[in-house]
Amino acid sequence: MRKMNEFPTHDLKYGDIVLQYASGNPMPFGASMTESGGVNFSVNSRDATSCTLVLYHHGDAEPFCEIPFPEEFKIGSNYSMIVFGLDPEDIEYGYRFDGPYDPVNGYRFDKTKVLLDPYAKLVSGRDRWGKNTYPDSDFPLRGRLVLEDFNWDGDRPLNRPMNETIIYEMHVRGFTNGNKSGVKYPGTYAGIIEKIPYLKELGINCVELLPIFEFDETEYRRFEGTDREFNYWGYSTVNFFSPKAAYGVSGPLGMTADEFKHAVKTLHKNGIEIILDVVFNHTSEMDHLGPTISYKGIDNRTYYLLNPDGTFCNYSGCGNTMNCNNAVVRNHILDCLRYWVSVYHVDGFRFDEAPILSRDESGAPMANPPLLELLANDPILSRTKLIAEAWDAAGLYQLGSFPAPARWAEWNGKFRDCVRHCLKSDAECAPELLMRIQGSPDVFRAGNADDSVNFVTCHDGFTLYDLTAYNSKHNEANYEDNRDGIDNNISWNSGFEGETKDPEINALRRRQVKNAAALLFLSRGVPMMLMGDEFMNSQQGNNNCYCQDNQLSWLDWEDRDKNDDVYEFFKAMIKLRKESPVITARDFYTGYNGTGYPEMSFHGENPWQLDMSRPFYTFGVLYAQDGKKFGAEDKFIYLGVNIHWEKNTLKLPLLPEGMHWTLYANSADNSVAKPKRVDDSVTLIGRSTMVLVSEKDRKRKR
Repeated sequence: MRKMNEFPTHDLKYGDIVLQYASGNPMPFGASMTESGGVNFSVNSRDATSCTLVLYHHGDAEPFCEIPFPEEFKIGSNYSMIVFGLDPEDIEYGYRFDGPYDPVNGYRFDKTKVLLDPYAKLVSGRDRWGKNTYPDSDFPLRGRLVLEDFNWDGDRPLNRPMNETIIYEMHVRGFTNGNKSGVKYPGTYAGIIEKIPYLKELGINCVELLPIFEFDETEYRRFEGTDREFNYWGYSTVNFFSPKAAYGVSGPLGMTADEFKHAVKTLHKNGIEIILDVVFNHTSEMDHLGPTISYKGIDNRTYYLLNPDGTFCNYSGCGNTMNCNNAVVRNHILDCLRYWVSVYHVDGFRFDEAPILSRDESGAPMANPPLLELLANDPILSRTKLIAEAWDAAGLYQLGSFPAPARWAEWNGKFRDCVRHCLKSDAECAPELLMRIQGSPDVFRAGNADDSVNFVTCHDGFTLYDLTAYNSKHNEANYEDNRDGIDNNISWNSGFEGETKDPEINALRRRQVKNAAALLFLSRGVPMMLMGDEFMNSQQGNNNCYCQDNQLSWLDWEDRDKNDDVYEFFKAMIKLRKESPVITARDFYTGYNGTGYPEMSFHGENPWQLDMSRPFYTFGVLYAQDGKKFGAEDKFIYLGVNIHWEKNTLKLPLLPEGMHWTLYANSADNSVAKPKRVDDSVTLIGRSTMVLVSEKDRKRKR
């Protein structure tokens, strides 16, 4: 180990302060502690002519020291130096870059600006939600150091098979910041820990967090009276390596990294994986009118896709587009994902607007994108879940044709739309629904059922309850004259727009929410549900709550008790799924198995009779579980579905000798049905579902 006095050092006097610094190590990028007791700073810029390190004491508006990188400290396009005598828990830092300012040709250097390190492991400036720590500073978002000394106690990513995963999409703040959440630290990573017993009781084994990479929730400047809009969702990344400081109770103390690690560790101890929603398609620097925070001022031509006139390509719909298949940028993304897997032990990533990751430097889609192949074949990420949102804001739709190696899964928007149509009694969509229940073999022809992440709702759009209560979006609270958000919600208000006291309408809405749950959890593929859907959470018809940091977006936990029957129905569907490997099977196999029945079959009002090529309203799905194949007991599961507004009767398939049908759940009940023997048929009231399971006949005592 080299000690400080073994380095050829330089002295720099700032007032009464004398700092020593020496040539640094290009790797690792960012700021890191060295064995010699110094801090190594390493940053890259292809086009800059010089770079200066700017150092602050935590809490100070102005820097206490600026150190230009000597030319001999530069290797290629990398600037690196080691600075001795710094307190890593006190230091904040940034960089100034000099170079040409020629926007038409893509150069945007401005040495008057202090810039955030793209590899900073923690960012200060938004340590408390909605508060600007440095309102009067020209450098409000600053890099900080993280001491990697967290005790993991042997924890590692859980590596649960994809087909056994049940995903709960969650916003960290909104999950526990609302009414009656009952947690000590609402709106934080710690709040999630307090709700782990709830998640386990529901049956969830994976949470997918909306963006937690550092973002600036105060970047919106819109006010209406006393109301202020925030960047609530966080799809506007400031830095890809740092956890959102304001989601940590200890944010001002610089301990957010450890707090998030503790959350991951505790989730893992309770058998719950964690997937991060990541946004590599654009950054918070937006277009040419947006702020210069980091990439734009460090190496604009490298990090962004540019038009011939130097303006920013906008395939993301957010002002700029990352140049993801540039060699430097794709390595930056790979470094980021490796870091979160190795240092934070996360289990997977969901990629927002993933087709942008397939575009080349001219913006054209590529048949074999280097970035996607790199991520799929990286040894550190080899068991990490990778999930694509297979469409982007520019209209590139790649569901089922996402140009990535086979182990990528995809959000299945066709499942979402088809289920919604059927909830509206669109009989012409029923034949397609049978394909969705099978895991969408028509979409994922070359793959498996667990390539499909099935969902009916997500953060973007109506909640499940609002699908049953609103025909149209009601986004007036966003102060965009209701122009924002999609117009085609494929929803039906059950006969009245918004809240009502009509008991029949409210009963229908409860059934419809349960119907959606039955279809979601009893279909092959990987189910993903939106937080709060299990107790009919509402956003009052707002289908685009991206800017609403208030009761519209926060879960109201009083609804959990008000809608206990819905919660129990969700819980029952999840339990049945977890106990039935025939449902979670990866393949699309529907042939006969050891039970003597097809593994999956579809039925009309009479068993084995269903014209799957024509519209219909009522049908049954039969799963036949071969105990030998799945390492479990022989079992039969029957899902009866009636999307008609009138009641219909389904005759049940005969079971093998020694078995009978038992009612497991009925969406028309106000509580999960107690097991009850069913003979040869079931009658479903309008717009309802029933679930039956086989049981062995009891032997008579002699």
